[in-house]
Amino acid sequence: MHKIAVFPGDGIGLEVTAQAMKVLRKIEEISALRFETEELLAGGASIDKYGVPLTTENLEKAQKTEAVFLGAVGGPKWDNLPSEKRPEKGLLALRKGLNAYANVRPVKMFPQLVFRSPIKEEIVKGLDFVILRELVSGIYFGSLRGIERLPDGAERGFNTMSYTTFEIERVARKAFEFARKRRKKVTSVDKANVLEVSQLWRKVVTTVAKDYPDVELSHRYVDDCAMQLIRDPRQFDVIVTGNLFGDILSDESAMLTGSIGMLPSASVGDKVAMFEPVHGSAPDIAGRDMANPLATILSLAMMMEYSFDQAVLARRIEKAVEAVLADGYRTVDIYTEGTTKVGCDKMGDLVVQKLTVA
Repeated sequence: MHKIAVFPGDGIGLEVTAQAMKVLRKIEEISALRFETEELLAGGASIDKYGVPLTTENLEKAQKTEAVFLGAVGGPKWDNLPSEKRPEKGLLALRKGLNAYANVRPVKMFPQLVFRSPIKEEIVKGLDFVILRELVSGIYFGSLRGIERLPDGAERGFNTMSYTTFEIERVARKAFEFARKRRKKVTSVDKANVLEVSQLWRKVVTTVAKDYPDVELSHRYVDDCAMQLIRDPRQFDVIVTGNLFGDILSDESAMLTGSIGMLPSASVGDKVAMFEPVHGSAPDIAGRDMANPLATILSLAMMMEYSFDQAVLARRIEKAVEAVLADGYRTVDIYTEGTTKVGCDKMGDLVVQKLTVA
């Protein structure tokens, strides 16, 4: 019996998580695995009930499981709250509390969706790379931060970007280990020409690379990498970078595939990992059966592989998703003329059906 903490969150998080849970129960039917799930609150839902975006009790429950599964958090309902009370603080607290220091975002172009990309087909066809983003340090967690009033009455906002050797080294090792299972290429992204913190980043990554002589290492400045992701994204295998740069580059990469609704992610560390779709809570379509659950279902596939060492089942889920797309079924975000438009709930059912016959 494997224990999973499930945080559906807010907005479409509840809808897409429900579809992933359908797939999880089907996995129990077709395998010897059994899962004990406990649904917990984080984000806006937690604020509404407890007054905070994540309670200490729910964090402790998550820490005692084998994996954490998250839908999405946030929405305009909570936009006017103080920064420390915003729903996103619950997500950051989960990542920090689980010490899930490496965010893994696969960027894969499904052949059935190549025409959805805003980029030319010859550039994105066959696209398949991974971004590894350091997740629990950097500028988002820098302790010197705030907004202060200056003597002349103006205000000054400030944040601190910092990394230690240890923080860089552990995420770099994850990147090289991932690359060993792929095409053996790591691209480290920084801004070492102007930032001292990036100079340390480059130095440490270069040192770690010596332990992986079978993996090719290259370095790129973040602005150049952003350009290369549009010009020639297939050159990349594993990209490793800091929290801020990784946040931006991964969202840019999401649009290469044509829809952010297709991209899963995992936040891994040394123990409990967290799995979630890249997209947000999309409150404008929440409750309307319009959300795309495929990124969430693909996040479940990542959980099978990374938390439970079930790579075969992970591939089976991925193939079920691809089979549904090959049959022409689409949610509204990936719909094109000549395909069949379905809702969130129906899309989940279709993936389950494909798992049944796979």
